[in-house]
Amino acid sequence: MKKWLAVMMFGLLAVACGSPEGSVNEEVSDEAVKSYGAVIEETDVISTEELMAALSQQDTVECTMKAGITGTCAKKGCWMTLDAGLEDDMRVRFTDYGFFVPTEGQEGKDAVIKGRAFKSVTDVDMLRHYAEDAGKSEEEIMAITEPEVSFGFEADGVLIYQ
Repeated sequence: MKKWLAVMMFGLLAVACGSPEGSVNEEVSDEAVKSYGAVIEETDVISTEELMAALSQQDTVECTMKAGITGTCAKKGCWMTLDAGLEDDMRVRFTDYGFFVPTEGQEGKDAVIKGRAFKSVTDVDMLRHYAEDAGKSEEEIMAITEPEVSFGFEADGVLIYQ
């Protein structure tokens, strides 16, 4: 009876300490790929051209995309930047800061990300306000005549190819 009780207690402890399937911050790895956050697969991947076409029609797009890593947060790994074929790199943050990627050594590797791509537009008045706050001259402030469009991504899960 004592053995049966001990086995049952051990089983309950193992279940209680395990993480639920697909939970964020779960890290799965093998020799070719490491997974961070929600478990995702490289399926239904869209190109950056397809993403930009979709974002020209709407502000947010649920998608999976693949791009090269250009940088990661050196402190905690709480964001990364990707070469998405845009003028500037695309910043990727992680849903609710629920997981992190390695802080170094990821540049040049390919990543697959799944989540929400978004477009943000900062209007001229706000850009001028930022320039004023930054101590820019009146001439520099008045030279701002176009809104600024930027693109970002909030990822539920990430695959990094080694």
